[in-house]
Amino acid sequence: MATIFSKIVQGEIPCFKVAESDDFLAFLDIQPLAIGHVLVIPKIEVDYLFDMDDTLLAKMIIFSKDVANKIKQVVPCKKVGVAVIGLEVPHAHIHLVPINSISDINFSLPKLSIESHELESIANKIANV
Repeated sequence: MATIFSKIVQGEIPCFKVAESDDFLAFLDIQPLAIGHVLVIPKIEVDYLFDMDDTLLAKMIIFSKDVANKIKQVVPCKKVGVAVIGLEVPHAHIHLVPINSISDINFSLPKLSIESHELESIANKIANV
């Protein structure tokens, strides 16, 4: 059965896309820890990040680096934190979260509620850097 992320890749479910390549898609998390929280996924369906082919995994890290640099240009933050949890959706993904302190990347914190028009605006700013 296709994951929600595979459905996003296929265009069955909309997303607030910030970057895309032949192999990867980056889009805003709709339940973010911070404004500018992005998910980076491979377009192929693989459950566990470290089950990915080494070459594809390396490309995913480089793709994520490019997206993180764009986030940092748009969202005021000290750094863009990186997290790989992989329990909530069985499709490998990397969280890129703008942070100013270590507590900003605590996934037990309440998630932000951001209106669709604001998410669209943020996604467009990141995508157009």
